[in-house]
Amino acid sequence: MSVAIAELMAEHGSPLYVYDLETVRERARTLKQALPYADLQLLYAVKANPCPPLVRCLLEEGFGIDCVSPGEVKHVLNLGADPKTVLFTENNMTDAEMQQAIDAGVLINCGSLDRLERLAQAGAKQAAVRFNPDIGDGAHAKVLTAGPLTKFGVYYSQVDQVKAIENKYGIQVIGCHMHIGSGILNADVYLDAMQVILSVAKQLQHLEFINFGGGLGIPYREDDKPIDLEKVGNAAVEMMQVFCDGYGRNIELRLEPGRFLVGEAGTLYTTVTSVKENPDGRIYVGCDTGFNHLVRPCMYDSYHKIQNITHPDNPRKTVDIVGNICESGDVFARQRDIAEPQLNDILAIRDAGAYGISMASTYNLRPLPAEIVIDGEDIIVARPQQDIDELLSVWNKG
Repeated sequence: MSVAIAELMAEHGSPLYVYDLETVRERARTLKQALPYADLQLLYAVKANPCPPLVRCLLEEGFGIDCVSPGEVKHVLNLGADPKTVLFTENNMTDAEMQQAIDAGVLINCGSLDRLERLAQAGAKQAAVRFNPDIGDGAHAKVLTAGPLTKFGVYYSQVDQVKAIENKYGIQVIGCHMHIGSGILNADVYLDAMQVILSVAKQLQHLEFINFGGGLGIPYREDDKPIDLEKVGNAAVEMMQVFCDGYGRNIELRLEPGRFLVGEAGTLYTTVTSVKENPDGRIYVGCDTGFNHLVRPCMYDSYHKIQNITHPDNPRKTVDIVGNICESGDVFARQRDIAEPQLNDILAIRDAGAYGISMASTYNLRPLPAEIVIDGEDIIVARPQQDIDELLSVWNKG
């Protein structure tokens, strides 16, 4: 594998994002098998990674798309997504963005009462509403998306105000939605939030679907236990069946994972450009990438497995692995035990398929890396390496 990666990097540059499409398919099918519910529509949270071959793969697996911006909506429609299975979960959207979504024929998932009212005033006949169940969870405080300290959603206790807008304008709330956080490995808290949303849903008269959101985590650390997907799936199916019996008709079940589907499929490969040892013995291993290409460790204190794939059998060393960005927070790992890196060795930063390239920037005017997708024997260049002239061309220098 290291030889093949070295060849890819020689051709497409370093650093380099590589995605394994078979892993994406396997995660998609695992999730479907865990949810034996007749009326199931899974969505892919495309913000996790908008790389076109990954999106097309999930569309082929029968997924719809969860979008959070007009750009994402246009992107997935261009890739062949059916507008009927695209949900635009808005977050402080503008009226112009709202009109773009209406014109595109996608359903808007409203995160505030005033947006639901303005959507109705604009002539929309249907909407979904994102409710805050007052239960949040996730891998970091910055990825909790429910509870009293988050900006997201209509509080579950405000369902009567939602119904009042329905009655005043004739708009029908056909979707009841929640999303409580990202990187969730605790099945129980997820199920507790589901119960709250179902208690809200039973008060809405026009439902076509209930969306339990995404946030399913992956085991980044070696000792992380994966979320009990069977427990979540069985409970969700049972809850929905009981709900539908009481509601009087069948309602579609939706989930919208992103990380679970693509996170483990991606690796960021980088080349060692410097190895230095301070007088106190601390070793810094410098790389040709940084938080401009993978911001999660800097932003969320996230852990990613890192391997020396050039010399995996070298003696182990405890080192700091750092990037090439002019910031002290540009650190991938502190005091990490790894096969001793040498100059020009290739390091693999694993589980980087979600919120890697999608959150990347050109900070320090450093270009974006190439993205390569491996599908069996096929190698797909999804994005060529950006060069400096291309990066600088965005400005009118005249």
